[in-house]
Amino acid sequence: MAQFAQQPDRDIRELPPREVVNREVTESTVRGIANPIPLGLGALAFTTAVLGCSYAGFIVPSLRSGLSVVVAAALFYGGIVQILAGMWAFRRDNTIAATVFSSYGGFLVAFGVLFLPSFGLTSSLSANGLHAALGLLFLCWTIFTGVLFLGSLRSSAAMMLVLVLLFFCFLFLTIGQLASANTVLLAIGGWIGIATGIVAWYTAWAGMLNATNSPYKLPMGMMR
Repeated sequence: MAQFAQQPDRDIRELPPREVVNREVTESTVRGIANPIPLGLGALAFTTAVLGCSYAGFIVPSLRSGLSVVVAAALFYGGIVQILAGMWAFRRDNTIAATVFSSYGGFLVAFGVLFLPSFGLTSSLSANGLHAALGLLFLCWTIFTGVLFLGSLRSSAAMMLVLVLLFFCFLFLTIGQLASANTVLLAIGGWIGIATGIVAWYTAWAGMLNATNSPYKLPMGMMR
């Protein structure tokens, strides 16, 4: 499973009796919560792949028509569902996974709201202003994705690869938007986004196999 590194617990023998009882109750409750990492990775993969297809011009005929699909995916599956996965990861005391999913879910909700016609945010900007605004949005997320990667160095090679690809996806989208929507750079970012989705789906699949004790396992490259 694409587990993230967690801090070791104190030896239970060092705890006072009342704290021992409380910890046993808490651990029993946490064990009853399913691992949210495959769900979070599935939401990340789906939305990033759709976003990548839109910018790469793959399947969808134009960026405008592709973004209309991205808005729905970003608001609900990539946004709300991924935020919920992050909250469950917090409950499982998995800080890195919780931060990745909650942050990316919030970012996708903001991205989706930006293009909702009822809000009229894009219509208030000129073409150059919109490219600059998207460039700034992508730039900030690129920087934070780099931070997330550094925080995942003790997780697994598969999870690290997801974050590396996500970093370069938004890096090219950032440069492309700031270069007045350079189509070549945006297309490169889009194809990297598609690759990110594929790797994230693989990682989610491997996690589900581990969670169900399947006789078939997929290599994850767990870090020691």
